[in-house]
Amino acid sequence: MKENVISSNEDILIEMALLEDLDGVGDVTSSAVFSDETDEFYLISKSEGVLCGRRLFEKVMAKVDPSVNVSFHFSDGDALKKGDCVADVSGKVLSILQGERTAINFLSHLSAVATKTARLVKAAEGKVRILDTRKTLPGYRLLQKYAVKCGGGENHRIGLFDMVLIKDNHQDAAGGLSAAVEKVRAKWGDRYAVEVEVRNADEVKEALACRVDRIMFDNMSDDEMKAAAALVGGSCETEASGNMNLDRLASVRETGVDFVSFGELTHSVEAFDFSLRKNRGESKQ
Repeated sequence: MKENVISSNEDILIEMALLEDLDGVGDVTSSAVFSDETDEFYLISKSEGVLCGRRLFEKVMAKVDPSVNVSFHFSDGDALKKGDCVADVSGKVLSILQGERTAINFLSHLSAVATKTARLVKAAEGKVRILDTRKTLPGYRLLQKYAVKCGGGENHRIGLFDMVLIKDNHQDAAGGLSAAVEKVRAKWGDRYAVEVEVRNADEVKEALACRVDRIMFDNMSDDEMKAAAALVGGSCETEASGNMNLDRLASVRETGVDFVSFGELTHSVEAFDFSLRKNRGESKQ
């Protein structure tokens, strides 16, 4: 992912988020209570995990008021403990309160993705590599995939444009796995890596005969995947997909596959809790 593409995408999301919260009017509560008063607040971690989204927090505050100063004590990818003072935020109270929820929303969601990824990476024990999927929130894909990398995971394809993945629907409509691969290579040659989805041992053998770059074992049992990985024998990359979760990872990592992809990394995470308050908290890095 190119840095300027991510930056452009997040700028659009920030503008949309502030518009839906302020609607060109502003914070009618805070604007009635404060005018030009200044103060300092502290961003406190109320969860334990991995930080992600620091730049978006900073950008939201700068968008609301460039004079607001945000000083982080941690970087994206750093481990956080409950009670950590993550950042100091100082400036006009009105400005800070107007940007607070939007800034924390970004930080909370992306830190949740990074934290869940880190837990899966730890559980993988280095035996398999953890991948994300395209099951992302609309508009948030680049940010969520960045968060996966902050948690120690790896990105699968970004979209439909950067890798070939021949799934069961492609195969069934094209007249079979081999026919679909042949059509892809006739169109693109070696321009894109080719992955194929397989459902049984016969399709594994067919995929191997096509000399694809990666074979995805879709919704197979652990025993089926272990047998399929043995058939592949390291001649190409292998990926386990479908109904994957933390509890199952302990057995899947022993099947011999190279990658395990998790839709839940981006579509089902529990928000990471942060609070912006006057009390600094228990610790500060």
